[in-house]
Amino acid sequence: MEKTNNHGALQQPLGSGFSAASTAEEVIGGIDLSGKVAIVTGGNTGIGMKTTQILAAAGATVIVPARDLKKARKNLADIAGVELEAMDLMEPASIDAFADRFLASGRPLHLLINNAGIMWVPLERDLRGLESQLATNYLSQYHLTARLWPALKKAKGARVVNVSSAGHHRSAFAFEDPNFLQREYDTLEAYGQSKTASNLFSLELDNRAKQFHVRAYSLHPGSIYGTELGRRASVDLFKQMGFFDEEGNMREEIVAGLKSIPQGAATTVWCATHPGLNDIGGVYCEDADIAELVQADSFSNSGLESRGVKAWSLDEVAAKRLWELSAAWTGIDFNVR
Repeated sequence: MEKTNNHGALQQPLGSGFSAASTAEEVIGGIDLSGKVAIVTGGNTGIGMKTTQILAAAGATVIVPARDLKKARKNLADIAGVELEAMDLMEPASIDAFADRFLASGRPLHLLINNAGIMWVPLERDLRGLESQLATNYLSQYHLTARLWPALKKAKGARVVNVSSAGHHRSAFAFEDPNFLQREYDTLEAYGQSKTASNLFSLELDNRAKQFHVRAYSLHPGSIYGTELGRRASVDLFKQMGFFDEEGNMREEIVAGLKSIPQGAATTVWCATHPGLNDIGGVYCEDADIAELVQADSFSNSGLESRGVKAWSLDEVAAKRLWELSAAWTGIDFNVR
């Protein structure tokens, strides 16, 4: 029986030769994606846009679904091989409409990069009443992947890459109250829970899909300078996290530890394309390699020193439970067959 990554059993670095300083351009060196089709959510800003650029330059046709098409057209105007589509991850009907259009094209899907996300926002809920970070950062991944499953299967060799975060160290998945209906809302805990959910989903998806030659991965891109991800967070929250000093200036040691956008996109591109992952999946990656499993509480308040993956986000029992809960929330019975 093939070994799974339950409780991080496969969390052993491959010795990829890359590091935190490696860029997306470096990790894709020599890889040809001609004839491949990729979808990159959030692919018109930040590390998502760099991912789009790198995959397209390697020969892939890259579809970028975006909520703001005007902004997406402007940002992606200079990148050849890109198709734009409308989609809002907070609106289930919009996800369904995008998936229907793609499936109608008859094309296989070789790479699904679930990159889009939000971070450290006030308490908000989607149209189903679900907490917004959970809905956007995780449930949209389940929903979109489930709807695109026929195209992934059709590729006869596909990868699903879910952008997670070291923020998963902050919280296990709170099955008793995932939407903060009975407990006080904590935006950092909500963010962490959503990223733990993404890791659990990647584990269970890989277990179910690998027989159809579809593998799944989750990853921490690093703390990145120059993205829009934390734009709605307050100065006080950045102070609480240790990013800002009392005057509201970013601390020098924080600036020194941040990755550039090309470095931030490296692990996504590595998970999507590296041949060393052809026979392994369900793993959590960082710095363009498989991350190590950590048992102790290693969470750094700023997140810059948080390394490895927590076993609670790679637990098959929790992963299966979350899968069933996700099916109930979305109304999609994701039968991988």
